[in-house]
Amino acid sequence: MATTAELDRVSMVVLRYMRGPVFVLIVVYAIGITGMALIPGRDADGNVEYMNLFHSFYFFTYTATTTGFGEIPSEFTDEQRLWAILCLYMGVVAWLYAIGSIFRLVQNPHFLLALREHRFAKKVRRIQHPFYIICGFGDTGSLLARGLSDHWMRAVIIDIDPERIKALGLRDYRVSMPGLCADPANPKHLVDAGVQMPNCRGVVILTVDDEANARIAVMSRLLNPVIHILCRSTTKQHIKHLCSLGHVTIINPFEIFSELISMAITAPRLHNLNACLVHNPRVKLGQPITVPTGNWIICGYGRMGKWLYRQFIRNGIKPVIIDPNAGKVKGAATVINEHANSATLLKAGLVNAVGVVAGTDNDHDNLSILMCVKAIKPDAFTIARQNRHENQIAFDAASANLVLQSSLTTARRVLKHLISPQVQQFVDYLREQGEDICELAVERLKSKIGDKPPHLWHCRINDEEASAASEYLQSGGKLNLGQIRKDPHDLDGLIACIPLTIKRDGQCTMLPGDDAQVMLNDEILFCGTEHSEVILSATVNNAYTLDYLLSGRDKPRGYLFRWFDDRSHTTITQL
Repeated sequence: MATTAELDRVSMVVLRYMRGPVFVLIVVYAIGITGMALIPGRDADGNVEYMNLFHSFYFFTYTATTTGFGEIPSEFTDEQRLWAILCLYMGVVAWLYAIGSIFRLVQNPHFLLALREHRFAKKVRRIQHPFYIICGFGDTGSLLARGLSDHWMRAVIIDIDPERIKALGLRDYRVSMPGLCADPANPKHLVDAGVQMPNCRGVVILTVDDEANARIAVMSRLLNPVIHILCRSTTKQHIKHLCSLGHVTIINPFEIFSELISMAITAPRLHNLNACLVHNPRVKLGQPITVPTGNWIICGYGRMGKWLYRQFIRNGIKPVIIDPNAGKVKGAATVINEHANSATLLKAGLVNAVGVVAGTDNDHDNLSILMCVKAIKPDAFTIARQNRHENQIAFDAASANLVLQSSLTTARRVLKHLISPQVQQFVDYLREQGEDICELAVERLKSKIGDKPPHLWHCRINDEEASAASEYLQSGGKLNLGQIRKDPHDLDGLIACIPLTIKRDGQCTMLPGDDAQVMLNDEILFCGTEHSEVILSATVNNAYTLDYLLSGRDKPRGYLFRWFDDRSHTTITQL
């Protein structure tokens, strides 16, 4: 016998709410039909006759439903007429009860919830391509979904806020992204979202509650011990707990932003390239910003302020801290335990400072600090923390040099991981190699894409993602990067992209040249334009295009044309 959990939840709700009306209808029909069959009637000759059960059912059907068809085998006796009256009233009452129950059912919140969950699970089960589960559709989840859509990557979304799921239905994503209004920490909802499906590539947990994120991560790990989990977390205790689950990538936006600031100070070209790779619209490739070193003021010593402080100290900068609750800070030039305003900024030495961080958890306070700095020292470098996405226009008007938007920083870092882990490995490699190698990589990329925004994509050489190239290699052919990057419209030219890394047998080769061999199961990270991704995808998946690029000859495609082509080649060979 199936357990309750195994049965369809919609069917269970329907049965629970409709079993009463259905039982009443059955009883009324049984009584009416039996009575009509037992009451004697008269035929046209006055003989006694009884209705059979079929005629009784036929009569009761059009009577109980008030159809009033009127066909009767013969004229009724008074006893039959009396019973017909009773049948009519019993049938009408029973049907009114049943119809009323149906109306109550379709308005019942439990039924509507079960119906939504059923439809959501059905949509998820139909997904044939790889997909991710996004838990939390706030600012971060929304930005991440947009980024995934731009890269034709699919996702399934769960959020407890009904308004956010309604907003999801209005988005014009390139790919379908089903959403469910439910608690992601409930294992039933994670199963409905496909956490146990083989094509589910990972769970991205992005709610603003670290405790809730930890619960969702634990449930996901229990339901699928091998799935990759990416989890937003900003507190030490939760980060330590998440690390113990294994195969979890922690996303701490404050730590990431402080690393980016450190990168901007010590490696401005790499900071510029990294910003372009994550589609920062304020940055142009090859035009790095310069973060000055000297006297800095940090307004707000919360999570962001502490991370920035560590990076400043690491780079030899001793900032002045303004925060009413900062207490003693080891290594700081001065700590002012007051709120940041014009007076405290002047007291902190704004006149001689090169930069100010407006890093409180209140957007109004941060905007006020930026206005004060602009009024007192307009040429100071400013870094602002933007806590709410809807305040974007105000922060744009404030014209800070760098803005930390926690949701945007988190979404960009997650997107880099989902496109390919090789992206961050490539950035780390350039950080180790120094600015000269980074400049060469930027120049090489600019020579291909010009001023267009760089577009990243990942290509795995196998039957699923590069069928033609995989078949060619399995037949003993040899390929190199220069050959698959040839332009089908100009065999002497290359499409607008460069390979950033090749991953083979767990080892990454950075910035491979055109003569680098391509092998089966290679994972190649490309950077170029969106159009070049389309062309390269056609090359590695279309045997005729690949053959044309390798041989320079357009191979006939039809059987008859191939026969003529083979015959003409045979004739030429014989001559």
